[in-house]
Amino acid sequence: MRTPLVAGNWKMYKLIADAVDTVTALKPLVADAEGVEIVVCPTFTALYATGQALAGSNIALGAQNCYPKDFGAFTGEISPQMLLDAGCTWTIIGHSERRQYFKEDDAFLNEKLRYALAQGLKVMFCIGETLDERQTGAMNAVLERQISKGLAGLSAADFAGVAIAYEPVWAIGTGITATPEQAEEAHEFVRGLLRARFGQAIAEAVRIQYGGSVKPDNAAELIAKPNVDGFLVGGASLKADSFAAIVNAAR
Repeated sequence: MRTPLVAGNWKMYKLIADAVDTVTALKPLVADAEGVEIVVCPTFTALYATGQALAGSNIALGAQNCYPKDFGAFTGEISPQMLLDAGCTWTIIGHSERRQYFKEDDAFLNEKLRYALAQGLKVMFCIGETLDERQTGAMNAVLERQISKGLAGLSAADFAGVAIAYEPVWAIGTGITATPEQAEEAHEFVRGLLRARFGQAIAEAVRIQYGGSVKPDNAAELIAKPNVDGFLVGGASLKADSFAAIVNAAR
């Protein structure tokens, strides 16, 4: 049985005080949420203070990105070692905004994934197609490329620290959500790719989150699908009550 993983990606929102206030409000709302793993991913500047506010709770701290080096002359970047030092146990890698705006390709994302795992961070690895790719029938080819190149070189042991976040790009921040049937179809296809490449045991163990305009009013219907193993939540994670409602729907 796969434990649902519900993570909030706060993107480039919230100053430190607001981040701390949000998790302070969130903690009692999910304190009794058993059978679900909860993560919040603030901006880099708010990581340490947010982690301190989360101490002793059932909510883990994650980051939104990292660079595949420990230290060095890489102005503006942050390493897995620094994230671990700030209290992170998770990081997001491969979000469509990183792919689109910062031109991060499959090979670079694979390098980041493997390095983060080697340093002891767990990774939510994002994949997903654009609207044009879906409408032209390229969706499966895109997902297959992102899985085969993005996860290349991983060992069986590595997968203990990996979750896949399927985020159709056309549904991120648009208010348009994939129907439960569309989400399940994509998740089932991704699990089949994992099975073909890495074997049955890994395919059945890896959690596949859905992301893309997840809200309290659609979370229960989405999580009811057999291959939807949680959520990577954007806008709805910025408010404690709405994020808590999504977490509780996944219990």
